[in-house]
Amino acid sequence: MCNSFFNRNNFDENWSFMKNTNNPLEKRKTTIGGQALIEGLMMIGPDKKAMAVRNPEGEIVLEYLEAPHTSKVDKIPFVRGPVRLFNQLVLGTKALTHSAEIAEPEEEKANDSNAALYVSVIVSVLFSVLLFMIIPGAIVDLIRSLAGIVANTKGISLLLTLFEGVIRVAIFILYLWLVSRMDDIKRVWQYHGSEHKTIACYEAKMPLTVENIKTFSRFHPRCGTSFMFLVMIVSIIVLAFIGWRSRLINFVIRLLLLPIIAGITYEIIRIVGKYDNPVTRAISKPGLAMQRLTTAEPDDSMIEVAIVAMNAVLPDIEGSDEW
Repeated sequence: MCNSFFNRNNFDENWSFMKNTNNPLEKRKTTIGGQALIEGLMMIGPDKKAMAVRNPEGEIVLEYLEAPHTSKVDKIPFVRGPVRLFNQLVLGTKALTHSAEIAEPEEEKANDSNAALYVSVIVSVLFSVLLFMIIPGAIVDLIRSLAGIVANTKGISLLLTLFEGVIRVAIFILYLWLVSRMDDIKRVWQYHGSEHKTIACYEAKMPLTVENIKTFSRFHPRCGTSFMFLVMIVSIIVLAFIGWRSRLINFVIRLLLLPIIAGITYEIIRIVGKYDNPVTRAISKPGLAMQRLTTAEPDDSMIEVAIVAMNAVLPDIEGSDEW
């Protein structure tokens, strides 16, 4: 792991050599992605990972993370998705924890412990399972019981499954809306927006400058929000073929199918990221709409951080990051 510091006053001087003169009308489809952190961003390139965080002194702290490990699993369609998502969750949690250590004043850091942070992550995962898997099924079961509905036909079973999916999506949207109203989360959403705008600027082959990046949209089809929403839709379709059973069996089936649903969704996201046509744009629209809740327009200082993180992971070989 390597640390570097960049003072905001000489930011443009330090990074002016990174500008290029490619034709802005040319486009690239990059595999580079990122994650918003506390006062910063993590970016993942084809052979480099880095995080950039602004510390209380106003300096941008850049750290190169462990290089990605590749295996045969990474090339197997529908299997690589769950594996990569799990690895991303582990890496993202570590980066988020470390960004808080960099961004927070010393007196606040002393009150935290790694054990408490990891416990909070576990609790968050369990909370997500409760919120998006157990509660929707329980609501449908309660309504079914009160209405005296018996799932003894394929039609009724399908309707119950579809109703559960609608409730799951509604809870997801309500959850995002409530979280987006928290002041601390708003800054994370701004960094999320700076990530999307910076990647879009790079894909347009424009020089990575604050002024250029500000002109791009904060919405991007290859986003975690889009992925999560698409998971909801794919789960509705997949579970429609399974049918409705008892509450316990439904829960077990949904847990077992999660890797399969994630694998299918990952492959769809790859297609959406690689191609731009009416079909992929239609698939992207709901997820892009959800990003109105999980992204916000960044200020110039946030874009500066995004540029540092992005430049740190750009491939040494031109085009090696494209789909």
